[in-house]
Amino acid sequence: MSASGNTKKVAFPSRQALLDFIRDSDKRVSKREIARAFHLDADQKVELKRVLKELEAEGAVGRSGKRRYEKPMALPRVAVIEITGTDTDGELLARPQSWEHDAPPPMIYVAPERRGPAALGPGERALARLTQVGPAAYEARVIRRLQAAPPRALGIYRIVDGQGRIKSIDRREKVDFLVVPGADMGAVPGELVWAEVRRGRPLGPKHARIVERLGDVKGPRSISLITIHDHDIPTKFSAEAWQQAEDAAVAPLDGRDDLREVPLVTIDGADARDFDDAVWAEPDTDPGNAGGWRLLVAIADVAWYVRPGDPLDKDALERGNSVYFPDRVVPMLPPALSNGWCSLVPGEDRPCLAAHLWIDRDGNLIRHRFVRAVMRSAARLTYTQVQAAQDGNPDDATAALVEPVIAPLFGAYQALAKARRQRGVLELDLPERQVVLTDDGNVEQIRTRTRLDSHKLIEEFMIAANVAAAETLEVAKVPCMYRVHDQPSAAKMEALRGFLDSIGLKLARGQVIRATQFNRVLERAAETPYGHLVHEVVLRSQAQAVYSPQNIGHFGLALRRYCHFTSPIRRYADLLVHRALIAGLRLGGGGLPKEPGDFEKLGEHISVTERRAATAERDAVDRFTAAYLASKVGATFAGRINGVTRFGLFVTLDDSGGDGLVPIRSLPDDYYVHDEMRHSLVGRATGLTFRLGETVQVRLMEADPITGGLILQLIQGGDIGSRRPHVKARAGRRGRQP
Repeated sequence: MSASGNTKKVAFPSRQALLDFIRDSDKRVSKREIARAFHLDADQKVELKRVLKELEAEGAVGRSGKRRYEKPMALPRVAVIEITGTDTDGELLARPQSWEHDAPPPMIYVAPERRGPAALGPGERALARLTQVGPAAYEARVIRRLQAAPPRALGIYRIVDGQGRIKSIDRREKVDFLVVPGADMGAVPGELVWAEVRRGRPLGPKHARIVERLGDVKGPRSISLITIHDHDIPTKFSAEAWQQAEDAAVAPLDGRDDLREVPLVTIDGADARDFDDAVWAEPDTDPGNAGGWRLLVAIADVAWYVRPGDPLDKDALERGNSVYFPDRVVPMLPPALSNGWCSLVPGEDRPCLAAHLWIDRDGNLIRHRFVRAVMRSAARLTYTQVQAAQDGNPDDATAALVEPVIAPLFGAYQALAKARRQRGVLELDLPERQVVLTDDGNVEQIRTRTRLDSHKLIEEFMIAANVAAAETLEVAKVPCMYRVHDQPSAAKMEALRGFLDSIGLKLARGQVIRATQFNRVLERAAETPYGHLVHEVVLRSQAQAVYSPQNIGHFGLALRRYCHFTSPIRRYADLLVHRALIAGLRLGGGGLPKEPGDFEKLGEHISVTERRAATAERDAVDRFTAAYLASKVGATFAGRINGVTRFGLFVTLDDSGGDGLVPIRSLPDDYYVHDEMRHSLVGRATGLTFRLGETVQVRLMEADPITGGLILQLIQGGDIGSRRPHVKARAGRRGRQP
């Protein structure tokens, strides 16, 4: 028998084996070299040609010339992308849906759509046309979103060619629905409606039947509803959960400490809708703690009413947290609990979980003890009331409380504030917009919330209680849902150092990064023209705080361990901490079960719902702001550049805090290059430069309450330097075309 007769035909290699061979090769390889490496016969070479062609079309491999293959250097022209978030300049980022390589995928910048960059959110997928704009960067223009039409749609009713139609307000589903004849419920054009979507013809528009009329789309009631729908926020409780909340009753006193004689008070905003924390303080009488304080932080005992696995618990977990809008709240718990048994209303007995805290004269936490108790709030106070009383202007509600209650609270706060300064908390100024509504729900004013010492007092009391809860759970060796905040990534730190170097500021290098380093930079920058700019860039360099059972500390607060304990009415994370404390300290029913579930997945889920709520709340304020400014189109406003992208400038208006886009096509005619390091757009011919943080004058061109979008036109702003700066181009865009 010949040698060739003993030759056994080898199996055709898998796609992954072919990919691994091409990627692991030090040089480009030909089809012949691949066939030789896998001992393929003539028939298999035909199959190899077909598979290589498929891999190339998918972008899994690249080809040099006609014959040689290599690891992919380019993405296909059309691909499915997944939105991952935004960069420090606010540009929407994505990654290819299919990417199996060891090397990181190229960066994809998503071009904004007509309705603004928020039309796509993290996790969404889209089919997009890709254009390479750099060695490892692409620009994506969305062809269509890859998701099914919702069974219900929220939209605006209108008449087109005598036919009723519903224009969806969902920025992710720009479609019209035909209204089934006789199913319009008497709606009139311009009304916001809920509709049930039905199947239409395969290639035609979908049909819909109106099931609820919500009034004029421009009316105040519509804005929050649009936002709720846009972010898929659950609004209805299950019948079982609702009934469980309605059947709730007073918690028994047995096994609880009696704190009803302690003059605990709640301190919240005037517009607060639930009261889940109460505070009290007095000087510590222990001679060994001279100048120290004893604090009491009492938190509503939500765990007594919401037990693991019951209908209320399932609904609360789905929501993850309450969502607050200027005109309403979407609560985590039904009103019978959130505004009833779990709200520390004055003069009524309420079950609570209380933290007894002892701090020294420098504000350091020296010991603590948690108990299950019953309390009776002595007063429901507001921040402005408490601050006025402390400043010597008490009203009828606070006059009798100044000496026994308010003064000791501020005394303890001064000690806590000293500890805060000593440990070096990251001090970033984060102004919050407040939408002031008239009685009929229209916007009267948009202003920045005033930040008083009374706000800081409550904040420091809550931080102290949160730290004590984390320490207690660590000692008890029970699962803790930590609130963690990582230090900035090495890449962000390097980018920040490069930016600071460009304006003559230094950020010390070293392996250990501390918040105090940023504070020193902010202090030095405040003495320069770049103060606001540096603040923005430092803020954007920070990591995002999340929930996790793995403790890595809290960088911003400069704390080794931290969790959320103080708001179980509105945050599921706090409810988990309460249950853990009850189980670890053996405080009765409602504790964490022996098999508490996957805390890692729980942390990921409630971190996602928290981001969803924050985005929805911000979008609602944007929509109310656009509604407020709609009558001022054509007016001129002062503002500040808060985002610099290849597509234009994002500007925050000084008076209202509204954010709008100055499209790059409306800038003075030039070819603008985006300088990532300096957060600027630079005109290639003129050197005209627009930088993050700079003040500008703009004219309002459009204000759309449906999307919350503002379109602005630059009137004044930008600098022309003495020489054209050298910039590293990521991509360019022309301004107004000649």
